[in-house]
Amino acid sequence: EYFCLTYYIEKMKKLTLLFVTLLCLGFMFQACDDTKTYAEQLEDEDNAIKDFISKNNIKVLSLADFEAKGNTTDLKTNEYVALSGGVYMQIVDKGTGDSIKNNDIVLVRFMEYDIMSQDTTSVSNYDVDGWVDEFRYSLSGTTASGLFTYGSMLTAYGTAVPSGWLLALKYVTDRAHVKLIVPSKMGHDASLRYVYPYFYDIRKFQIY
Repeated sequence: EYFCLTYYIEKMKKLTLLFVTLLCLGFMFQACDDTKTYAEQLEDEDNAIKDFISKNNIKVLSLADFEAKGNTTDLKTNEYVALSGGVYMQIVDKGTGDSIKNNDIVLVRFMEYDIMSQDTTSVSNYDVDGWVDEFRYSLSGTTASGLFTYGSMLTAYGTAVPSGWLLALKYVTDRAHVKLIVPSKMGHDASLRYVYPYFYDIRKFQIY
């Protein structure tokens, strides 16, 4: 009887272990099924941007039409120009004074809106008195880059200025106000990592 009881207990242990193992494997396979491919994430991002454009009644201009209008966007009809890399830009105010040149220090006041979660992020600095972000602009031939040296973007995302921001500088000058839709591949490090697009209301690009 002792032998039978021992055998039964061992048998139950093995069955319990097998059940737990299968259960764990089931959860693992389910988790794998829930993980989206990069192509699927890009499709979600594209759909989110299209939805944002539709909900905000944005009229999209081609680059050729934008240039034919003297590099301007009509605010009354909420025009945005489609730039390279999937970036959309509206020029609210072209600015006054000098164009932004190689090695300039640029101060920025902005609002960052997460299009996927549909919420303004805590990185935004436009409503904090006396607070600006700062980056150094570099231009080598036609290649632009920027490194944050101060501010919330540096703290949250690292030194690299989003490529989408830099595209705008070609069309504006000191103290410009622009709005941008920036897809992940033209955004900051977190945007690229999670395939999240962002909307920016950049209230001022100011040469320091």
